[in-house]
Amino acid sequence: MSEATATCVVAEDEAILRDAIVAQLQRAWPTLRVIAECEDGASALEAIAAHQPDIAFLDIRMPGLTGLEVASAAAESSPRTQIVFVTAYDQHAVDAFERGAIDYLLKPVLPDRLDATVQRLRSRLGQGRDEALAGLLARLGTSLPREASAPEPLTWLTASAGRETRLIQVDEVAYFRADNKYTTVVTADGEALLRTSVRDLLARLDPNVFKQIHRSTVVNLKAIAGITRDETGRGTVRLRGRPETLTVSAPFMALFRHM
Repeated sequence: MSEATATCVVAEDEAILRDAIVAQLQRAWPTLRVIAECEDGASALEAIAAHQPDIAFLDIRMPGLTGLEVASAAAESSPRTQIVFVTAYDQHAVDAFERGAIDYLLKPVLPDRLDATVQRLRSRLGQGRDEALAGLLARLGTSLPREASAPEPLTWLTASAGRETRLIQVDEVAYFRADNKYTTVVTADGEALLRTSVRDLLARLDPNVFKQIHRSTVVNLKAIAGITRDETGRGTVRLRGRPETLTVSAPFMALFRHM
């Protein structure tokens, strides 16, 4: 892949920071083409699978899938994509990146640091992913320590079912499904409507229990009875206590490799 046709995906949940990274990339690498700007991990993973970019700039902490989870899953859907992690000062991650010689950028991104990263990326275009990244992700796992300022995961939800307002224990939820700006909450007993988006909800769910399997679907891992994979790479989830099955987008199937 030549520099003239190099492409990238930028994933950052804060719009101002995302715009700033794109603008800085345009300055540091004018011929680099940004083919997708993503505000969460799920859309980043789908964009990487769809576009097979040369490079992906991934924010470490995003709603739903973290940058680490996106990188791990993208190794299967787009193995040649070079990964650059973007993070606020997270000592846990930064120490690991430095030991593994993995590209990362600290927020706010400084021009000199970005220039150095761009030079390394240009020298590696077309070489595929560094094997050191796979080893690093395995050592780090796909989750990060909770931030001290992060709110405690939700334990109860208040949702509407017709004229009734229901108090639902989060552990009883089988899955959440995006419904325009709202979210449908599905339990063994039925459905209710939550007046918040899936994206906002993800920031308050326990990431060790709830996982996205599609941009619009978040499943409780404890509610999964089984997963099968078809010839196209997509998966099907069977649930405990519910008759329907859920589709797992092909890029997301990699998240279940080690389960």
